[in-house]
Amino acid sequence: MFRIALIAAALVAGSAHAQDLDALKVDTRKNALPVLPKVVGMMQETVAAKGPVEAIPVCKEKAPELLKEQAAKTGWQMRRVSLKTRNPERGTPDVWEARQLADFNIRAANGEKIETLETGEVVTENGKQVYRYIRAIPVGDVCLKCHGPVDKVDASLKSQLANSYPHDAAFGYEKGQIRGALTVKRPL
Repeated sequence: MFRIALIAAALVAGSAHAQDLDALKVDTRKNALPVLPKVVGMMQETVAAKGPVEAIPVCKEKAPELLKEQAAKTGWQMRRVSLKTRNPERGTPDVWEARQLADFNIRAANGEKIETLETGEVVTENGKQVYRYIRAIPVGDVCLKCHGPVDKVDASLKSQLANSYPHDAAFGYEKGQIRGALTVKRPL
């Protein structure tokens, strides 16, 4: 009887933990994801009005500013990362993020829609619990101008990208692939 009570208690605790994780994911998604359409919208507007060369500062400076503003509102750390970074100083994933990105690639190869790839978990960092969340960012049409096959990127654009990002590895993508991810760390 005692054993059954322990198992029941463990199941209830596990269920409550799962509900807490779901609530954290929903809240994080609600407060973090609105940044992504803003970035895409700014890129689309700039590319349409001024061309892809003029959009480089939007991606390099304006997108991180939007993330910084949202991070200030929430008190969370937020950034964009990729396995093929354009800006290694800002976009190189840590071990946890790299593992999640690799898992996203496997899940996408098995048919999951990239737009829905996300995960979150509670981890301990420096003796404190934090909630880590990551959401895949798919390659869209506007992304291909600067991130598509290297032989299809305009020479003047390539030159400007090389000036702006001397260690650029973010070429060779096709529409619908995973470009990277939005990642969030929030203290608990």
